[in-house]
Amino acid sequence: MEKSLNQEIKDKFAIADVDIRTYSPLTLAYIGDGIFDVIIRSIVVGRGNTPVNQLHHKTSHVVKAHSQAIMAEALMDVLTDTEKDIYRRGRNAKSHTMAKNATVTDYRSATGFEALMGYLYLTDQMERMMEVVSIGLERCHLL
Repeated sequence: MEKSLNQEIKDKFAIADVDIRTYSPLTLAYIGDGIFDVIIRSIVVGRGNTPVNQLHHKTSHVVKAHSQAIMAEALMDVLTDTEKDIYRRGRNAKSHTMAKNATVTDYRSATGFEALMGYLYLTDQMERMMEVVSIGLERCHLL
């Protein structure tokens, strides 16, 4: 059986398993932001060799708070109750920072979306994450 990226990292760097329920929603959003960015960059790069500024523009369009907020709204009917709960916890978390070019509503919704991505990644649910991202991208016509 092939190991997930998360498990490979844990094994290589001797990171102990932690009960995911102990992570704050903002911690989930922190790792979720990174993994979502890697997914979108992988899609954009996989579509062909393109000048880096164009790659950055396409990626930035999808990973910005407004786009993530739109995706989150479009995904509500396909999320499980647990996934909706993770999203709500992330959305309602009190962050001391704010996105530069986002409304408070978009920023909070995006934080919920990123928390969901972090949860799916840290629980080794990569297939489900790919399904959720694929549905969101398709419904929102982001790529």
